[in-house]
Amino acid sequence: MHETMNGYVTVIGGTNIDIAATLTAPFVPADSVPGQVSLGCGGVARNIAHNLQLMGHQVRLVSVFGDETFGNICWRECQEIGLDLTLSERCKDMRTGMYLCINDQTGDMIAAVADTDIVARVTPEFLEARIDDINNSSLVIADTNISAEALQYLVDNSTVPLMVDAVSTAKASRVTKALLQSQTHRLYAVKFNWQEAQAVTHCDTVESAADYLIGMGVGHVYVTMGSKGVYCSDGVHQEHFKAIPAMVANTTGAGDAFVAGVAHARLSGTTFPRCTLMGLKAAHAALLSPQTVNPDVGRYCSEVAKQQSGKSEHTSL
Repeated sequence: MHETMNGYVTVIGGTNIDIAATLTAPFVPADSVPGQVSLGCGGVARNIAHNLQLMGHQVRLVSVFGDETFGNICWRECQEIGLDLTLSERCKDMRTGMYLCINDQTGDMIAAVADTDIVARVTPEFLEARIDDINNSSLVIADTNISAEALQYLVDNSTVPLMVDAVSTAKASRVTKALLQSQTHRLYAVKFNWQEAQAVTHCDTVESAADYLIGMGVGHVYVTMGSKGVYCSDGVHQEHFKAIPAMVANTTGAGDAFVAGVAHARLSGTTFPRCTLMGLKAAHAALLSPQTVNPDVGRYCSEVAKQQSGKSEHTSL
């Protein structure tokens, strides 16, 4: 067990049942392909929360669960791993979110479908009823499974730093919509992958995409680029960190682990942009595990913390 940091981290967004199919033969369209199918608890917010809990933090998960078999499974597992669900809700008339992905023989995703309609229950009114507890946190993290209106409410009413994970190209625009419609036009940090950043900014380079987001009011921008590493900027400092080579077992959950790693580093006092190193290590741990959340991620991040005083390998841009 790791030493718990001061204060809660509150994570807001989706909880899903994940159904993952990993092929053991080459993919053939419109045909049945041999492979292995697994079922487990997931969801971007839930995965971030789980990673942070394994890193030694007290974590509140603000999410919604169906009151059916899958919802019962997810609720019970979240409790068993130590997440605080007092701000979450069970919805009797809706089913728990589901995420279905197909991975190739190397663990890379071929396609995925996310059925997260239940997260629409996380409305501005839902959040307003919990805002005092949310603001009694060291950090708030939200995913874009919640609506642009709910994100806008958080942007305008969070009195503690707010980080947002863009989730997907279909939902990433909720970040910019929330910023444009907010009263403050300020957001502590965002994480996009390169596809999401392109979809939102229509920029041709990662540098210009980051500048675009900073111009909208984002304080810290992290753009993950798979094997090409991570670009981050706060408008003054820009860094390109190399990816850590990995024998990939599964790519699902790596982005969630990255967000948790960055948050862990910031809560531990690491300054920008060096907190990116912790995000990279957490993502690397996720890639090595067949599970969406590597149960050993806390140990991986502890090793990085011990090395923080040493020289890091990165390239300045």
